[in-house]
Amino acid sequence: MCKKFSFLALPVFLAIVLAGCTVRLADFTIISTKNIDLARGADFKRGQTRIEGVDSVSIIIFVPTGTPNIKEAIDRAIESVPGAVALLDGVIYAKSWCIPLIYGQNKYVVEGTPLIDPNLTSNQK
Repeated sequence: MCKKFSFLALPVFLAIVLAGCTVRLADFTIISTKNIDLARGADFKRGQTRIEGVDSVSIIIFVPTGTPNIKEAIDRAIESVPGAVALLDGVIYAKSWCIPLIYGQNKYVVEGTPLIDPNLTSNQK
């Protein structure tokens, strides 16, 4: 009986220790950290695929190496597409995981569809 218990206890223990947490913080219709000329909004194009931006920090033996920043995650997502000025129909998540007393991570993840200003893409070429 004891042998069977220890055989089952290890996977259960590992699942608990290595578990992470994801929290959906916000849904948005449009979000940006850039200055946008909304008078030209009719010229903007919607991107074809969803993009993601992440800002993360490590946790080493209970000591975080910083604080993740939502603005940085949004900036990284927008700047990953040339000419993008905002994200449409998106979600912001807070995610974390850890191996106690060893290592872990906290991060913000922003997902959305890029809103592209064609004038900016032609200026970048």
